[in-house]
Formats: sequence, C-alpha cells, structure tokens
Amino acid sequence: MTRGLKFQLNDELRSKIENKIGVIQQVDLIEDQGWTSTVHKITAEDGLFILKSSFKEKYREWLKTEAEVLKKLKGQQEIPVPVYIDYIEEMNQNHLLMSYEEGNTLTKALRDAGSRDEKKQLMKSFGELLCRLHETTTPYFNREGNWLEGELKRAERYLEAGECDGSWALFEKLKANPLPAISQTVIHGDCTTDNVMVVDGKVSFFIDVAGMTVGDPRYDVSLALRKVMADRELTEGFYEGYGRFRLSSKEFDYFENGLYEFF
Repeated sequence: MTRGLKFQLNDELRSKIENKIGVIQQVDLIEDQGWTSTVHKITAEDGLFILKSSFKEKYREWLKTEAEVLKKLKGQQEIPVPVYIDYIEEMNQNHLLMSYEEGNTLTKALRDAGSRDEKKQLMKSFGELLCRLHETTTPYFNREGNWLEGELKRAERYLEAGECDGSWALFEKLKANPLPAISQTVIHGDCTTDNVMVVDGKVSFFIDVAGMTVGDPRYDVSLALRKVMADRELTEGFYEGYGRFRLSSKEFDYFENGLYEFF
C-alpha cells in the first residue's frame, strides 16, 4: 500500500497542472481510493479533478498504462471511465490527471448500505455493468495471442523481481493446471469492488483501468465476487445482473486464489 507516501505539489508540477485546469484552489487526499498510488481531489478554476500519483517503479508503469488506456477511450461512449486530461512524469513520481466523477466505490457503498436488499441491488447493478463491458465490441483494444499466457509471463517477471505475494510453488501449479480456453472479451483486468463507482445507488463506471484490454472474462468475474463469494445472496444478486455464465469453483480458485496473488 503506497497511500501516504511523500506526495509534493511542487511549483513545476503545479504549473503543469494549472496549464490544463486553471488555478488550483484546493487539494484534498481521498482516503478510500488508491492502493498502488495516492489519489487527490483537486478544486481548480475549471472545476473538480482527480490527480493520481505513483512512486514505486512497478506502480508507475501501471499508472502510465492507465493513462494510455484513458487517453485511448477519451470521447467514446461505450465504456464509462473518467476523462483523460494529462499524464506527467517526474524523477521520482508519475501523475495522471483526469476528471472527477461523483460517487463512492462499491466497497464503501456496500459497507454503508442500509439493508440486505440494497446490497443485493448494488451487486446486481455491478453484474449488469460488467456484462455490458464483456459484450462491448470496440476498436479501442486489439490483442493478439492468449491473455492468460501473457499474464503468467508477467507474473513470472514479478516473482523474479520479488514484487508480488505469490510463490514459485503457486506459479508452477497454475502453469501445470491451465483452465480450458474460452472466448476473450474486453475486460477490466482488476475488477474488484474498489474499482467501480456507485452513483445514485447504481454501479455506473470503472476506475483504475490499467489492466483494461482483451482477455479472459472469468478473471473479472472472480475479482468482482472475491469479497462476497461467501454470501450466497449477494453472489446471486451479481449473477442476476451479469447473466453470461457462472464460474465453477475451480475457475474462481484459479483466479482469485491463484493468478491474482501475483498482482
């Protein structure tokens, strides 16, 4: 977790940001967002904005990828994400400037929900949003080859660098017991309840989109359910909204207790 690292709005960074959004009036840390970065809400002359900053090399690379994804998606209507404004690289930190969108993370919305039915409806809307993403036909993402094979290669690099929680034993187990291939779709790539936003009681858009690409939709579903899988009612709520397929226990375990350990 990198929240709380030494973010500094130095004069040079301030100048670059103000060239895009006008004079900065206030900068506030957003406590419930940002595990690989710090996230600030900026009040400026031109409105409200988000500044996301990363410090560790691995997470700076992820932030750069997220900036590329948002820039690619700017102006489209199919996939609801924040609007890209600018990406800034400094010697020790990288920054992504984007639109501020009203709402709370689904994690917070579930925690604050007043009833079981409200929680179930939130999970249902999550399923609906994810279904729309997986059924999106878009020219914005093109990927050759098998996504899962690519992710295993990336996991191996992180293992060698000591930059993940997964072990060599788990990695070898995943390689030795691959899942049958299914049709690849557009995926979020880190589709946890922390990375979707709720507006007016409904899951409405995606954040933290560095992993958005063409890949295995079972990965998204596994991460979507990771915090509620033990709750049958909330899991059913999600599947009511999603409707495309249901994970087997083997599929869920492969991704949630397997591949995700490396990222």
